[in-house]
Amino acid sequence: MNRARRPPLQHPLAPVFDRAVDSLGAGLSPETTRHHRGTARNFLSYLGADHPEVQRCIFNELTWTEQLSELAHLIRREDIPRLPRRLPRPLTAEQDELLQQEFLRRNDLGGNAFLLIRHTGMRIGECADLSFDCLRSTGPNQWAVHVPLGKLKTERMVPVDSFVGKLVRRLQFFRSLDPLPADGRLLARPRSKEALVRQLRDYLHQVCHALGLSTRIVPHQCRHTYATEMLRAGVGFPAVMKLLGHTSPEMTMLYLDVALTDLQREFEAARSRPRHLVPQPKTPFTPQAGLDGLIDSLLGAQHVLEMFRRTLPNGTSRRRLDRLSNRLTKILSEARRLPTP
Repeated sequence: MNRARRPPLQHPLAPVFDRAVDSLGAGLSPETTRHHRGTARNFLSYLGADHPEVQRCIFNELTWTEQLSELAHLIRREDIPRLPRRLPRPLTAEQDELLQQEFLRRNDLGGNAFLLIRHTGMRIGECADLSFDCLRSTGPNQWAVHVPLGKLKTERMVPVDSFVGKLVRRLQFFRSLDPLPADGRLLARPRSKEALVRQLRDYLHQVCHALGLSTRIVPHQCRHTYATEMLRAGVGFPAVMKLLGHTSPEMTMLYLDVALTDLQREFEAARSRPRHLVPQPKTPFTPQAGLDGLIDSLLGAQHVLEMFRRTLPNGTSRRRLDRLSNRLTKILSEARRLPTP
């Protein structure tokens, strides 16, 4: 379903803003330039509706007196407050399950494309740029999807399972049936990349409407859901950055949804499997005389106490043994300071 093209904006300043966007968009992607045009259109619509005198009393003044250097400092960058960075949140478990089930049921081009986005974490624009042979073998029964240069001018390999492999082959089958000539891409472009992205967005809107989802859902939420899923599956933070194609940890943190249950799970895992384990005693253990024998005995007692403590559930007994272990650590520290006779 194609979106109706809006008529040109009738405003005296529209040509000025059009030239500015054309100059600014020379080094930007078409999608980013389109967003700039939309922002300029909304701004001019606001001026025309609520402040029609602005273009006469201020902009005309600036136009005719632009040779005055002091006017260049009327508005500075620090005068404009920064907007808070609001990114789409991950899908809820219910939304994620409903959407994936509907995509699987439809089993069409749009459904398989969004399942691929959901299970690889790529952007919708990156999905539109995938090559026909994007599925690469990385070893025996090991596969990865090659994601081309994206928003941050980076490319990456995303490891995938057999399910994602079937999705790619299904999309390759759809591409072979498309009447458009082969162009080396996985998804056929009806006119341009922007037109394909609009079709995919409209497809998601139609699916959400059919499912009765009242909350507005955008494709980028699939990427956030993938990132959170990888973190909860045990993937380390640097690896999540690589999977998403990020160049800064700050951006990755904006993507992750770390709930209290995640913190509780990590806390319990750290307590049950501490990184700094009590050293195991020498085997076979034979009591020795002297200070060395005393230290070995204390280490053995500490190790046995720790192994037993881990088998107990959280409660009074486990906390008491934890305090006894701390006391043994202090006793060991004092024993090692004793002078050797």
